[in-house]
Amino acid sequence: MPAPRAPGATRRIVHLLLIFVAAIIVVDTVVGDRGLLAMMRARKQYDELTLAVVRQHAENTRLREEARRLREDPAAIEEIARRELGLIRPGEKLFIVKDVPPASQNVPPSASTRPTLPAPQR
Repeated sequence: MPAPRAPGATRRIVHLLLIFVAAIIVVDTVVGDRGLLAMMRARKQYDELTLAVVRQHAENTRLREEARRLREDPAAIEEIARRELGLIRPGEKLFIVKDVPPASQNVPPSASTRPTLPAPQR
């Protein structure tokens, strides 16, 4: 016959077992599939998707307005034709202005832009 255990030892084993089970439950609550970290990730993803939906609605509104202008406003079509296709009206003249490279960095600007005049005669 086995020797009976002391009531204190059994109680201690039960306490350790309960602490172990509670620790497993806490870890699962924090890290598990439906835990705190997963919920925080889902919340962040929800916020990002909500922001993307708001941006898409704004873009749709802008595109609808542009489509309406193109259907109803001839000036809008003319503006796009001038800007994107480089078209001009009959009788208009097109001037192309090219940028001039800056003068040498060593010469002071006042000296390079000042014309030289002949000395006055007396």
